[in-house]
Amino acid sequence: MSAIAPLHLAGERLMLDPSGAVFWPARNMLILADLHLEKGSAAAGRGRLLPPYDSRTTLDRIAVLLRRYSPAHLLALGDSFHDADGAARLQAADQARLASMAQSIGFIWVLGNHDPRLPDSLPGEVSADWSDGPLRFRHAAEASGSDAEICGHHHPKATVPVRGATVTRPCFVTDGHRRLMLPAFGAYTGGLDIGHAAIASLFPRGARIFLLGRERLYHFQVGRPRAGLAA
Repeated sequence: MSAIAPLHLAGERLMLDPSGAVFWPARNMLILADLHLEKGSAAAGRGRLLPPYDSRTTLDRIAVLLRRYSPAHLLALGDSFHDADGAARLQAADQARLASMAQSIGFIWVLGNHDPRLPDSLPGEVSADWSDGPLRFRHAAEASGSDAEICGHHHPKATVPVRGATVTRPCFVTDGHRRLMLPAFGAYTGGLDIGHAAIASLFPRGARIFLLGRERLYHFQVGRPRAGLAA
């Protein structure tokens, strides 16, 4: 187990953080997936009353990482807002906080299926996907692609045995050369087990997972998916 885990993908050194973020030292870039800001207000609009603090909590977590890494850029891998109108529902204090962050950091917002459009007023650059050097950054993995990709979308989690019991936690998933999938970073995000066909089919030769602990990452190897996995 380690506090921060180095990983090489397409010759680039990446640092996996126990928060679920990735830091790319060569570009001084922080990478996050699936913030789902304003999920609480979206649920409230459908009659499900949740504490309206998810965006603030997620921004608090981002602020910790900005102090830790002092990145020049922050790249968000889609579903940054829970729906296309989420950015407009941010409370004024949270809007101001994002604007303050963007004064010294370049934000790049990759579009996701939950936020297929973003307002022009949002600080930073908006893109369907993003390429830099040998790496392609997109919301959802492309199974047939040939480039090395970093993605989110599936909110991967894994269950592992620990001292006679089991622990289920969000995790990074990687094949070590073609793909790195990030866990969801947002406060109100759930997860999909790595054994589910939607994830397992993207790692047909097995994968390494880095389970998120409170302050450390726990590294495990998982084998090839078994035939007959539930869809």
